[in-house]
Amino acid sequence: MSDEFEFADKGNKIIYQTEAKGFNPGLIVLLVVGGLLLTFLVGNYVIYSYAQKTLPPRKKKPISKKKMKKERLKQGVSAPGE
Repeated sequence: MSDEFEFADKGNKIIYQTEAKGFNPGLIVLLVVGGLLLTFLVGNYVIYSYAQKTLPPRKKKPISKKKMKKERLKQGVSAPGE
């Protein structure tokens, strides 16, 4: 069976309509970009969950002596050596 169809229009114009072969290029681009985005997000989630299990908790920054002295004075405890 032929892929072409003939339609007779008023005025004896014949319109040939062929079926589209292959995929729409816009659809291919959309699928590739969507697949890459999905892969990126899933990969980030996997790495994040793995890091949460395996890495130790973050260490707090050391407090400077000046800040420590100021905190002790606020609490009413005299700093040693004063």
